[in-house]
Amino acid sequence: MPTTLTNCQVDQLGERLRQGRITERDLVLLNDYRQSFGDAYDVVIRAIRDRLQLEPTGRPAKSTPSIVAKLLRETARLSQVQDIAGCRVILDDVTQQNRAVESILELFPNARVIDRRSKPSHGYRAVHIIVDRSGKLVEIQVRTYLQHRWAELSEKMSDVRDPRIKYGGGDMFSRLVLWAASGNVQWLEGQKIKGVLARILQPIINFAFTALLASLNR
Repeated sequence: MPTTLTNCQVDQLGERLRQGRITERDLVLLNDYRQSFGDAYDVVIRAIRDRLQLEPTGRPAKSTPSIVAKLLRETARLSQVQDIAGCRVILDDVTQQNRAVESILELFPNARVIDRRSKPSHGYRAVHIIVDRSGKLVEIQVRTYLQHRWAELSEKMSDVRDPRIKYGGGDMFSRLVLWAASGNVQWLEGQKIKGVLARILQPIINFAFTALLASLNR
């Protein structure tokens, strides 16, 4: 039977993970903690699908290596990690993105919003909505298609070249490429370009992402 942990026990577990003092028992406890987010995740996913007619993708529990890496990278306590469970919604453009954010907040009015579009994190742009279901946090990432393509490029560069790239580290060339790509996305979406010009520019920027991703696969 899964063990139910208090927040204090969760944070103590997190400190042991951060310090590398991991036992088999700790791995079992972490798995129990991860799985405890399943019900909250299911509620969020069903609400988005059934009531908003959107199709989110995601995972009910962050992997153990990802949790440990996040604890080593950041100072937050394990009980404060807001993306143990999470899903993603991808929309065509900023207008649809804003509408989706408004609709999700109508479903979960007490949710917290983190808008990373005007102040991106190492070039990463999106809107994150943190839903609290009975103490279990579920993160909803709301991205435009171009924001998502940028995130794919960042992930691929991190996998192929250096894991630090995703968090603003790594070689200067990779950082400059991501910075320029993020700036192009901001320019196009920030200008609220519509009509024929938008239909011309968006495929061009998307093609650039495709070409960059293809070069990393060689």
